[in-house]
Amino acid sequence: MIKVLILLLIRELKLLCRRPAELATPLLFFCLVIALFPLAVGPQSQLLQSVAPGLVWVAALLAVLLSLDGLFRSDLEDGSLEQWLLSPHPLAVLALAKVLAHWACSGLALVAMAPVLALVLGLPAHCVPVLMLSLLLGTPVLSLLGAVGASLTVGLRRSGLLLALLILPLYIPVLILGGGAVQAAQQGLPAAAHLLWLASLAVLALTLAPFSIAAGVSLSVGD
Repeated sequence: MIKVLILLLIRELKLLCRRPAELATPLLFFCLVIALFPLAVGPQSQLLQSVAPGLVWVAALLAVLLSLDGLFRSDLEDGSLEQWLLSPHPLAVLALAKVLAHWACSGLALVAMAPVLALVLGLPAHCVPVLMLSLLLGTPVLSLLGAVGASLTVGLRRSGLLLALLILPLYIPVLILGGGAVQAAQQGLPAAAHLLWLASLAVLALTLAPFSIAAGVSLSVGD
């Protein structure tokens, strides 16, 4: 199964690299949200510094959500999802490879870009490692939970709003823990508790979400 997962992951990464526009759109949105915010509230450094943790996390959450609507759309249109159901390999493994490839191309890029944008907002340098670690633990949860919603709505037209309504309530704990970790570091408090909870959510999502995605794909394609 590990070999199959690696081969599928490489295949999905190659397919994503052939569609650079889909990869660039969430990243551009992430940058624009953070870059435009100071223009709206003014250049007060103390205000920007206080809202930087929450702003970076909200922008990352919305950027991930923006990329989810088309996660399984192309596979449905070219018949790949039907082939998934006929494949001898477990559907959960195929779904996990798809989501990991999506996270590697979008989530990791957000983690890499976040420190520069956070420093632009005035976030202290000693908080940047906590920010990166929180995003590194939290963005896989966002991708996995979002993929569950995407699998349930893939067969519907204009499902973006429905997907947001399904997924956003599930994102709230991740948003609270991620932003809380950076705020704790900003105030000189230990952020280990927030990060450990994020790690627990990541392990839980990695364990359970692939089976939920597989069930969602089966329902959507079967309908």
